[in-house]
Amino acid sequence: MKGKVVAITGGFGILGSAVAELAKKRGAKVALIDRAPTPPDGLCDTGSNMLCLGSVDLTDERQAADAIEAVFDRFGGLDVLCNIAGGFAWETLEDGKIDTWDFLYKLNVKTAAVACRAALPALKAAKAGRIVNVGAAGAVKAGVGMGAYAASKSGTMRLTEALAEELKSGSSVTVNAVLPSIIDTPQNRADMPDADPKTWVAPSDLAEVILFLASDAAKAMTGALVPVTGRV
Repeated sequence: MKGKVVAITGGFGILGSAVAELAKKRGAKVALIDRAPTPPDGLCDTGSNMLCLGSVDLTDERQAADAIEAVFDRFGGLDVLCNIAGGFAWETLEDGKIDTWDFLYKLNVKTAAVACRAALPALKAAKAGRIVNVGAAGAVKAGVGMGAYAASKSGTMRLTEALAEELKSGSSVTVNAVLPSIIDTPQNRADMPDADPKTWVAPSDLAEVILFLASDAAKAMTGALVPVTGRV
């Protein structure tokens, strides 16, 4: 990753932070883009290889384009887009809200589509552009209460496949996705206190797979949906 410019949506979150730290450690220039106004303490240093952009609504094409332009202006290019922005909600159709389906579509599908569209010119101009999206193992077969979430993550996965096909001709950009099971986060531990988090996927381990897909070593892979399920 040395010298590559990596933009991470949802960069202020647990997984985004893990990808950012690993990318920095491997010599990348990192831009974090997030809806939150400010990053967690200590995440964004003031060095020349880090850029943090808060209060960005990635469902808005103008804001997404401005964010990507800021990355380009700071680092002179863009090699990798990691679409980590997203969210989760558990509710049954009978007892839940239809609005949840719209909300998760915007959060998980539209943010990725808008960010990809904004970043494509820069990624196509790069020597080997990379897009890595985050789908979900739970979207392969939805369980109880997972309908809205699984539908939205399935949309992210179909976006990955379709865009990979779109870019096979005339560009070196690859588009792949990881499909995690349960990620070991403080929120998931709080929500599932009786579960064994040792069976879940550590953010640092998922970051390793994401950065592999973003690397030159994965140049032969595009349109892949890669399960990262730990021991779940």
